[in-house]
Amino acid sequence: MPVTEHPMHALTAYLPDGSFEPVVQYIHHYKVHLTVTKKRKSVLGDYRHSGMGSNHRISINGNLNKYEFLITLLHELAHLLTFEQFKNRVEPHGKEWKNSYSKLLTDFVQRKIFPEDIQRALQKSIMNPAATANGETELLSVLRKYNAHQKEGYLTIEELLDGAVFQTENGKLFKKNGKRRKRYECVEISTGLVYSFSAVSEVKVVS
Repeated sequence: MPVTEHPMHALTAYLPDGSFEPVVQYIHHYKVHLTVTKKRKSVLGDYRHSGMGSNHRISINGNLNKYEFLITLLHELAHLLTFEQFKNRVEPHGKEWKNSYSKLLTDFVQRKIFPEDIQRALQKSIMNPAATANGETELLSVLRKYNAHQKEGYLTIEELLDGAVFQTENGKLFKKNGKRRKRYECVEISTGLVYSFSAVSEVKVVS
């Protein structure tokens, strides 16, 4: 995986105003080896705990907008804080991690770093954090508005009407069916197989 190691001052290009100093305090205090990676489809960020003389390691996708970058970094810092206190004795996204993440989010929200719409969306995360980004559907929808480059001709699954035909990145065609719990069932046109899509999956609309 191509990665870039950034000196601390370079982080200002990835973080929103007002967040650099508190973030760097955590990184210095816990001796975090932070890397910024190219886009990864499966994860936005990753944490590896210290051990055998190595530092804590956090990696964040560099293609995220500044607010999403910060929120992802706080998610991973919460893993670090949980490990510092409990080591491997608790679940990765259990109540201990949720408590750490909630406290971090609350702190940064109180610093007035986020726009009001993101602050509102973060309140649900503070009350009950999701283990993965796809679990934060409302938050992700708001965060997408702040992407520097909007994809022309693309919508999220949630925005499509039932019965709409769309194309995924790999060129496959699907028809949107109904919603089932938090995800949407869609039928692959060539095979008739049913797949489950996140509400915030971005797809190309087919006329």
